[in-house]
Amino acid sequence: MRLTTATAIAALTLGAFGAQAQDKTVKIGNLNDMSSLYADIGGPGSTLAAQMAAEDSGLVAKGWKIEVIGGDHQNKPDVGGSIARQWYDVDNVDLIVDTPNSGVALAVSQITKDKNRVFLNSGAASSDLTGKACSPNTIHWTYDTYALANTTGKAVVKAGGDSWFFLTSDYAFGHALERDTEAVVLASGGKVAGKVRHPLNTPDFSSFLLQAQTSKAKIIGLANAGGDTTNSIKQASEFGIASGGQQLAALLLFVNDVHALGLNVAQGLTFTESFYWDLNEQTRGFSDRFAKRSKGGAKPSMVQAGTYSAVLHYLKALEALGGNPKDGAKVVAKMKEMPTDDPIFGKGTIRQDGRKIHPVYLFEVKKPAESKGPWDYYKLKATVPADEAFRPMKDGGCPLVKG
Repeated sequence: MRLTTATAIAALTLGAFGAQAQDKTVKIGNLNDMSSLYADIGGPGSTLAAQMAAEDSGLVAKGWKIEVIGGDHQNKPDVGGSIARQWYDVDNVDLIVDTPNSGVALAVSQITKDKNRVFLNSGAASSDLTGKACSPNTIHWTYDTYALANTTGKAVVKAGGDSWFFLTSDYAFGHALERDTEAVVLASGGKVAGKVRHPLNTPDFSSFLLQAQTSKAKIIGLANAGGDTTNSIKQASEFGIASGGQQLAALLLFVNDVHALGLNVAQGLTFTESFYWDLNEQTRGFSDRFAKRSKGGAKPSMVQAGTYSAVLHYLKALEALGGNPKDGAKVVAKMKEMPTDDPIFGKGTIRQDGRKIHPVYLFEVKKPAESKGPWDYYKLKATVPADEAFRPMKDGGCPLVKG
């Protein structure tokens, strides 16, 4: 039987599509801060988390080839963007994960959309990623500035902290966290006495803390993260901020930060996270396995745990599709269609705007006498249900949201 030219082309096209649909190779790039102030909360630990997800997916035993690589964006959007383009255009990376630093994440999200790949953000916090900057190729997984503000900010005002001064990291993340928390404070009947912005990764907070002291605000809201948060808390302790009657609100704090600070300094801090290693049997099981392979036996941060959760769901979606279609928007659509379920967050969903939904928790750092040993640092104060934790989808301004 002879094929016409048109029929032959159609047959080749269908054959190519079938081969593409059955492609069982996956390359994952963990784009992170590997060497600076966010290295402990993400860094090599997030690469490990992605590797663990690949192992736990069971796909390798079914004949899939999954490779995980890491890259250091140095907290610079241009560097992060350059790595993302190299990975997509030359190295055939299918998925970029984690990416703490909202400036870098916003750049990578746009590049990912342009290249039609997948970006699963765990580390960056800006709620704009599911708002005005949302994308059909990006999912915001672990937490965001709205959830932090909505939980910590509201709780602090309710407890009497009705006047605030913000000490803010001067880039996209800090601006978004300050903005979202200020809105909650004002809506809750509080007021903002002032604000000051500091350079990323600054070693000296003395002048900023002096302005905060002078404001006489009851609460000094730390709209920063990682090394900036630990340094500002340490120096606030040296300044005698607490003894002067003012309190610190750590708007983003990680278990690694508390470990670095020690309970003598960190005790009593109230903050929000979506994961803690000691929440339940499942989180303990994952965290124990992670700690056996991590540097210094560290427990996972919520960013690292979120990376594991995100990659695991991504691989489930690829298996459901019958292979890797090399079409990022198609994969993300499948991920949104499927309910999420893992040992990190339990059962959850992914909204149209790309926001992964799960409960978040209000914690307080234990006093030294309350801790039973290393990494036993948190007391659970409240659980915020998934449908209350994150910004209502209708309020985000995401153009993907219909109806």
